Amino acid sequence: MSLFFHFGTNTYTNSEWGTGHADPSVFNPTSFNATQWVNVAKDSGFSRVILTAKHHDGFCLWPSEYTDYSVKSSSWENGSGDVVKELVEAARTVDVQLGLYLSPWDRHEACYGQTLEYNEYYMGQMTELLTRYGEIREVWLDGAKGEGEKDMEYFFDEWFSLIHQLQPRAVIFSDAGPDTRWVGDEAGVAGTTCWSLFNTSDAKIGDTDSEYSGGGDPLGHDWVPAECDVSIRPGWFWHPSEVPKSAMTLLDLYYKSVGRNCLLLLNVPPNSSGLISEQDIQVLQEFSEIRNSIFTHNLAKNALISASSTRDSKYSPQNVVEDSIISYWAPDNVALSEWILYLDFEEVITFNVLLVQEPIQMGQRVKKFHLEFSNEYGEWEEATSGTTVGYKRLLLFPSVKTSHLRLIVEKSRADPLISYLGLYMDPFSILGHISRVSSISLVNGTESLRQSI
Repeated sequence: MSLFFHFGTNTYTNSEWGTGHADPSVFNPTSFNATQWVNVAKDSGFSRVILTAKHHDGFCLWPSEYTDYSVKSSSWENGSGDVVKELVEAARTVDVQLGLYLSPWDRHEACYGQTLEYNEYYMGQMTELLTRYGEIREVWLDGAKGEGEKDMEYFFDEWFSLIHQLQPRAVIFSDAGPDTRWVGDEAGVAGTTCWSLFNTSDAKIGDTDSEYSGGGDPLGHDWVPAECDVSIRPGWFWHPSEVPKSAMTLLDLYYKSVGRNCLLLLNVPPNSSGLISEQDIQVLQEFSEIRNSIFTHNLAKNALISASSTRDSKYSPQNVVEDSIISYWAPDNVALSEWILYLDFEEVITFNVLLVQEPIQMGQRVKKFHLEFSNEYGEWEEATSGTTVGYKRLLLFPSVKTSHLRLIVEKSRADPLISYLGLYMDPFSILGHISRVSSISLVNGTESLRQSI
């Protein structure tokens, strides 16, 4: 999971897409504290933060040499401040990775619309960001542009080459990759089938089929996992009249993003003081506590695990309860119609969440699977089913009580490999009706959630 920080002049003009004409002096976060931002991320279980170094209005959160429309023309710290620098230093201190968003669309820069001049301008600013501040782990860009705006041809291939040259470990996000892709909506929800495989040649930045982006491609030639971006508030920038989503809504999004082989990119916009609002912090703390409460204890670790076949002792079925994707269960190299893992318990267990992981260093293979339990009559009954697995698949279903289970892989692109299997009890999402609970307000839901945890 990553946190997105939308911050800039829009924070002070109560707007989402700035015009590029706001007076830079309005930017004045009098209590700015990047350390608070990264501590919120770290404490809530987010390992990366991404900053809108420049949004569509063209205002730059670092003192760029290519424009005066930046923090150096603001009231903040008498024009000597640098948001990017302070965030980099704070993130490094607590071992949180940093990513940067540099908007291609620029409503302020006069040369926007002049192909060669603006592409040189953009690459110049990108070079500043990727050479001044140490290691950058993600570069985020998109094809957003309002109707009726100037036509503009972006030299994406040249941009990508520059980024990989200056920051070899950085992944590049866009509608079409090349390293990680948009899931196709801004609701934070992936498709129930989601492949990391993708064909970048079939996608165009700013004009990609959302269904293709959301599902990926089992025949794809490129490895381009999806990111699910969503804001904790109705808007992407902070607005005083808005309130954050509840912790239960975030849990629902977690199941539908992280639990569907994607990264959850949650936007938490700093307020006009330059801080993450206390309301947002409270929700993130509750979200973290709920996740820890559910996923700390894996009931499957108490099972005697066997399989329909095993390649050899190195690939034992017991590997699926070791906390690593490096070790995994592998079946015999023989043609089979299905592959089965059996879990037998000495005592009856109760659970309503299944977690399955594939060792993605070996590719994404599973196409269809289901979980069965032995019911009170000793008959096998289906508890839940799914299609793709990938790095992580979470399925929520009505509670099951049993002492015998079997995970059956029905279809796979090659021999299925399972690196982890988890069984958990989620007491908050009764019968999986998270969407009903998600309407609870923050004020009304907070104390009861804490008591439950």
